[in-house]
Amino acid sequence: MKHPAQRRVKHPGSSSVGGRVARARAVRVLLGLGMVAALVVGASGTALSVPPPPVNPSDDEIAGAQAQVESGIGLVGTLINQVADADQQLARLDDEVATRREDVNKALVDLQAARSAADAAAAAVEASRAALRDAGAAIDLAQSDFDAYARSSYMHGTNVSSLSAYLGADGPDAVLDRAQVLQILSVSRGAVLDQLQRARTEEANRDSHARAAKADADAAAAEAENKRAAAEQAIATARAALDAQATRRAEIAASRAQAQEQLDSARASAAGLDGQRQAYRTWDEQRQAEEAAQAAAAAAARQAAEQAASRVAADAAARELAAQLAQTQNSHTDLDTYTPTPKTSTTKPTPTVTGSEAIETVVDRGMSQIGVEYAWGGGDENGPTKGIRDGGVADSYGDFDKIGFDCSGLMIYAFAGIGISLPHYTGYQYTAGEQVPSAEMRRGDMIFYGPNASQHVALYLGDGEMLEAPQSGSTVRVSPVRWEGMTPYAVRMVE
Repeated sequence: MKHPAQRRVKHPGSSSVGGRVARARAVRVLLGLGMVAALVVGASGTALSVPPPPVNPSDDEIAGAQAQVESGIGLVGTLINQVADADQQLARLDDEVATRREDVNKALVDLQAARSAADAAAAAVEASRAALRDAGAAIDLAQSDFDAYARSSYMHGTNVSSLSAYLGADGPDAVLDRAQVLQILSVSRGAVLDQLQRARTEEANRDSHARAAKADADAAAAEAENKRAAAEQAIATARAALDAQATRRAEIAASRAQAQEQLDSARASAAGLDGQRQAYRTWDEQRQAEEAAQAAAAAAARQAAEQAASRVAADAAARELAAQLAQTQNSHTDLDTYTPTPKTSTTKPTPTVTGSEAIETVVDRGMSQIGVEYAWGGGDENGPTKGIRDGGVADSYGDFDKIGFDCSGLMIYAFAGIGISLPHYTGYQYTAGEQVPSAEMRRGDMIFYGPNASQHVALYLGDGEMLEAPQSGSTVRVSPVRWEGMTPYAVRMVE
């Protein structure tokens, strides 16, 4: 099993904390099952009525209706092409908005890292200043000791060989001897004081370097804050372009719908009731087949979610590992309440499963959340959390007031059950484990989309299916694997 560099763990919490986490987890599981059931129950078909028989037209009426059909076909064809072009532009703008939103996630994570570096630099500055003060005090004490020593030695002859004999002599020779003694003491004192002074100079240099590092760290934090603001502004700009294009597309689609309605009316007049009835039967057969397939898929998803939720609820070891990881993490969106805190030594949680069993634990935890609402910025190691504002698409869906997951938050929850901690940004998750060619992906691998995995992430289930939290307004669901826009590599966290 691959262990990402970002993994951080600490000692488990108390039993009371574990109990609260377990109860909250059970509520989230029931919430997910309830939403799946509601989605399945609400997927009822729509009743269709048989159109009334048309009036028997004259030859002139038939000829006129045929002319209207030929004219309408050209108009509808033109509008269809315009709608297709508008849809392509919307898809491009959607991708741009997705990239900008993940840029905000990246900026938030980088900002937290810069703040941590600034805290460490501040601590280093304080330590170097304390050492500098200690060095100065040592020099002052040594100066005082040497002065006392010199007076004692000069007056009493202490520690100077035969000093009293010289000091007791009379005449010029005695004076010379006393000068030699003072010179000896001065040289010794100076050597020691020079050594202490060099130590104080070195501490002063360290203090200068620490203060420079603190300034660099503060500048990096400020730059990260600026990048966050720029990323949020980019979302607003992209969202405005998307809204304008969506309005244009709606206008074209409305014109197309009107032209299609006129064309259908002309065809009905020209082809008669039998042709209209056959068209309806063909459509109805397709509708029934699609509804049957959707019902079967919904039933399979509901059964899979119920079974996964049951296994997750019974897996106390996975919940405990997830709870331990959650206690070590600071939310990547927790900016307003940020306060510097010292880091303490922690103990890594020990996974109880590996290999295929670990993969199934990851899949079960993800599948147990089918039906939970999408909330941008939502999700952590313990389950769905309240979303955050993005200044654009997510806000228009009210994600900031929903409890749910975004795509990277769902991966954090799924892998926390086996002791793997992931950052809340798809670009960093893309480098968290072993990268394997997407064509060789296996069950439990993460699938990424967009340039440098900047747009989306999903969990591969096998057989061409994946689990994902797609976008605002949707829920966690199983989808067919989409190859368009996929990165060249999938990421394998567990062998």
